[in-house]
Amino acid sequence: MNIPDTKLPRVVIVGGGFAGISLAKKLKDLPIQLVMFDRHNYHTFQPLLYQVGTSGLEADSIGYPLRKIMKNHKNFHFRLGEVQNIDADANMINTSIGSLHYDYLVVATGTKTNYFGNKEIEANALPMKTIPQALNIRSFWLQNFEKASMTEDPKERKAYLTFVIVGAGPTGVELAGALAELKRNVLPRDYPDIDIENMEIHLLEGMGKVLPPMSDTASKKSEAFLKKLGVQIHLNTMVTSYDGTTVETKDGMKLKAKTFIWSAGVTGNPILGVKEGTIHDKAHRYIVNKYNQVEGYNNLFAIGDIALMMSDEYPKGHPQLAQPAIQQGALLAKNIKRMLNNKPMEEFEYVDKGSMATIGRNKAVADIKKLHFGGFFAWFIWMFVHLFSLVGFRNRVIVFFNWMYNYINFDKASRLIIRQFHRKPTEQDVVTTDDTTEVVSQ
Repeated sequence: MNIPDTKLPRVVIVGGGFAGISLAKKLKDLPIQLVMFDRHNYHTFQPLLYQVGTSGLEADSIGYPLRKIMKNHKNFHFRLGEVQNIDADANMINTSIGSLHYDYLVVATGTKTNYFGNKEIEANALPMKTIPQALNIRSFWLQNFEKASMTEDPKERKAYLTFVIVGAGPTGVELAGALAELKRNVLPRDYPDIDIENMEIHLLEGMGKVLPPMSDTASKKSEAFLKKLGVQIHLNTMVTSYDGTTVETKDGMKLKAKTFIWSAGVTGNPILGVKEGTIHDKAHRYIVNKYNQVEGYNNLFAIGDIALMMSDEYPKGHPQLAQPAIQQGALLAKNIKRMLNNKPMEEFEYVDKGSMATIGRNKAVADIKKLHFGGFFAWFIWMFVHLFSLVGFRNRVIVFFNWMYNYINFDKASRLIIRQFHRKPTEQDVVTTDDTTEVVSQ
């Protein structure tokens, strides 16, 4: 992988998300060699993925090159590859492009979509954790609208125009709100030959309220906003299966829908090779102490969503959001500096800066300490926070002008099918005859 030999301490970071970037930027002036691995060469601003999936923004508006972020770091090396396992006893990592020795290893691999063991849903659902997945969603629902405009079968057309979103957390709520805004302001002009009232948006949630992690005030307001936009909300509803056309729930409900988006949960994405008992069995997160050291190791750290730091205040660990990741990265950089200078490390204390979600035009909810906001003011706060949290001045400018254009013109300009997307065929899509196997087109 062509990493130069060095006498300086080598710090290896796996993952260029919020946690990894926060740490890397703070390590800039230390006498170390810094190496970062990631499967992509860019940082993704995940809170705005739903806007890529619903045609509000282009992908490059929320992605930023990792090398550019670290361009002023004198001894930084980025490598595009996947870390396959850790040999913690030998201080080595094995990757898809070779092996590398480390002095300090920081795992910041974040999370992946959790399907709770349901293989059928995993095969047929549309997840949204990465930019390619968001682009898949955008292409898929646009393709379905094109098919709806061509079919003469009313039932088939209705299925193409029905959206089912599973999980009413921030991602699900924001997706549902954005789709409802499209239905109200954009799609009737694009598809005048389609009766837009046939478009249905269903939001399914296994718990008893919308936005379960937020306050009751935020939950009730967001539910009211969504219903006003025409979103059909189904609480205490567990999805049991989806075969590509029919959604079935535990209480017997069946929905015919071609677009099925899964935002019902995430699970940790750990790298194997650590001691047994170091990774939590259910959460699949590394168990770490107050310094973010992985249990049983002095030079192996985990930060962000992949770290499980249990305390009296957070018995299930910190919320898997950007702020804990950013704060853990910043403190770990400080602690690595203290370790290099033979000073004791500082314990991590999470400063909760609040939670927020947007539901559509002029509609959002925000919990900031003991204050709860809803409506236009919360929407303005949401826009301000997200705009200035983006990495890179260019991205902030592009997103700002896109938002202003969308707001003034009631339009979303990125309704492009750049590449056709087709879900992977499952067993029910494959027809076998005596001498041939044929994949049935979707």
